[in-house]
This record gives sequence, C-alpha cells and structure tokens, in this order.
Amino acid sequence: MFLYGKGNDMSKSMTAFGRARAVTPDGSKDVSVEIKSVNGRYFDCTVKLPRSLSYLEEKVKAYLSEKGVSRGKIEVYVSVDVISDTRTAVRLDTGAAKSYLDALYALRDEFSLRDDVSVMTVAQNRDLFRVCRAEEDAERDWADLLSVLEPATAAFLEARRREGDALMADVLSKIEGLRASAAKIKEISERNISDYPEKLAERIRQLLESFDVEIAEQRILTEAAIYADRVAIDEELVRLSSHFDAFEGIAREDGPVGRKLDFMLQEVNRETNTIGSKSSDLEIAKIVVDIKAELEKIREQIQNIE
Repeated sequence: MFLYGKGNDMSKSMTAFGRARAVTPDGSKDVSVEIKSVNGRYFDCTVKLPRSLSYLEEKVKAYLSEKGVSRGKIEVYVSVDVISDTRTAVRLDTGAAKSYLDALYALRDEFSLRDDVSVMTVAQNRDLFRVCRAEEDAERDWADLLSVLEPATAAFLEARRREGDALMADVLSKIEGLRASAAKIKEISERNISDYPEKLAERIRQLLESFDVEIAEQRILTEAAIYADRVAIDEELVRLSSHFDAFEGIAREDGPVGRKLDFMLQEVNRETNTIGSKSSDLEIAKIVVDIKAELEKIREQIQNIE
C-alpha cells in the first residue's frame, strides 16, 4: 500500500492564494502583494502593477518561475501607497505662470472685473507645475517590491503544497479502492473461467441440435476453448495492476506530475474499457461501471495538480 503523508513535497495544487503587506525598509511606501492561481495547462501569469513599476512585470514572472511555479493561471496584484517620497519634487514653471497671470490681468482690465486673483486661484491651473522625479532606481524599486513579494510567494507556495498534499492523498486513496475492485474482478473471473469452456461447449451443442447440425465433438471443444481464451481478461488485469503501480510511482516524483498522472489515468481507463467489453459477467460489468465513475472523479482532481 502506498502511503502519502503530510509534509510530502512532491505534489502541488494549481489552486492557491497568498498575500503579504509591509512598509518598505526606508518607510517610504506601504506595499501589498496578492497572488492567486487556478488550474491551467501552461504557465500563464498576469502581473498588475502601479504604472510607475510596470517595468518590473517580467522580473515578477521570472521570480515565480524560479520558485518552481510552472503551470497554472496565476494573477499577481501589487498595490503601493506612497507614505513619503524624497525622489519626487514639484516645481513651478515660472515662465508659464507669468504668461498666465498677464492673461488674467488683461482679462480683468478689459472687462472691468473684480480683482480676485490669488495663489489658490492660480494653483488650480495644473499646467503651471512640473512633477520632477529622480532618475529611475530600478534596483531600489525591485528591492522594495521583493521585500513583500517574498513572503507573499512563500504563503502562496505553502497553500499550493498543502492543497496538493490533500488532493494527492485523496487520489491515492481512490486508487487503492480501484485496486480492490480489480482484485474482485479477478476473483470472479477465476471462479468462472474453470467451467466456462464446458458451459460454452454445451451451449454450442444445444444450438447445433436445434438446427439439426452435426459437428465433431473435438471441434466444438476446440472452438469453445479458443473463444474462452479470446474473452479472458487475465492480461488486462495484469496491465491494470501495472498501471496502478506506475501511477503511484509518478506520485513519488519531484516536480510537476499532473500531466503524467493524467496520461496513466487514460491507460487505466483503456484497460477498464477492454475488460468491460470482453467480459459477459453481470457482476463484473457492474464493477467496471463503478471503476469508470471513480476514474472520472480522479481525473477531475488531478486537473488541479501541477
């Protein structure tokens, strides 16, 4: 029996969430990072950053890849609240301000308007001011973001591992149940196979008699034995057991295993279909239906395993 306990790092769910928030070491920004993902065939990562940090998008994607995220639809949300920013200064465009004031005074004199020109009145014209930023410091921006991205990613990866462990434990529990079902099929098949050729031969004799046809007894027994061998399911049961072993072996592997597990599940399904088509036993047919229903549940679960 294959055991899959807590702390096993081999499987990861593609459905997870991680979040972190902190003030940057210099106290200038309050940064929040959220990472969430759902299942997907490939690594499909969307990063939503403030406009001033949009150039860091590829670094965020590369960071997640380096941490072992290789499949799933991932969304990363970064928000930044500026507490204090010594790298930004607002400066007055003196020339534009003078022209603007001259125009206001001309307007006053031309139409004999009340002179209510004040600092606040002029300041409403945003075009008179220039926002000057210090030269972009990519290393500092990345360090500020990374200080929060790291714990958010750690929480995200832990959620993936935790969910992956739960999924894999349940899947392998179901595989053990399928082994038991296959063993039951083998027991029924072996019980039937000993007298199956003789029963089939007797049925052939009855049919031949009803049509008043005579065939040598040896020929009847030979044909019955050939047919019995054709509908035997021993080989399929052996291959089915082998596929279960392979499935559990893949579950032990490091790295992404979802696609491999999906492939092995297809092989299990193929052998199950063959057993169902070759066997005429009603009890076996019922077990085959139950196996196929369980395989569908497993298939849905491993879609979420990376």
